[in-house]
Amino acid sequence: MGLDMYAWAVAKEDAISDFEIARKDDDSGAKVEEFFYWRKHHDLHGWMENLYRAKGGTDESFNCCPVRLTLEDLDRLEKDITGYKLPHTEGFFFGDNPPDAESVERDLQFIKMARNQIVYLDKEVYYDSWW
Repeated sequence: MGLDMYAWAVAKEDAISDFEIARKDDDSGAKVEEFFYWRKHHDLHGWMENLYRAKGGTDESFNCCPVRLTLEDLDRLEKDITGYKLPHTEGFFFGDNPPDAESVERDLQFIKMARNQIVYLDKEVYYDSWW
């Protein structure tokens, strides 16, 4: 058990809202592509929960709650990562891994990939987690 975190890319027509992706049970349905994964990156998860709440997300527990990331969101995230301003976040299944140069570099790699999905591949990007 633990905090598993994902970034998904979907076609624009399959993005229903900031919190919902079209999902269908057959092969003709929405194609959801996982392009990034983190394990127990609790402070990033806290940042994503703050974004979810700021966009109007209301689920009491921020678990299995997708949230769409825009280019503006990614710009803010990049500033917070490089400034070591991710909010300290705790949870029973979250682990205790303080940010370091390696996690910063990995997060910046995610931001670059997410921007590529949005700008060049014309996709929408969502963060999701499960713990």
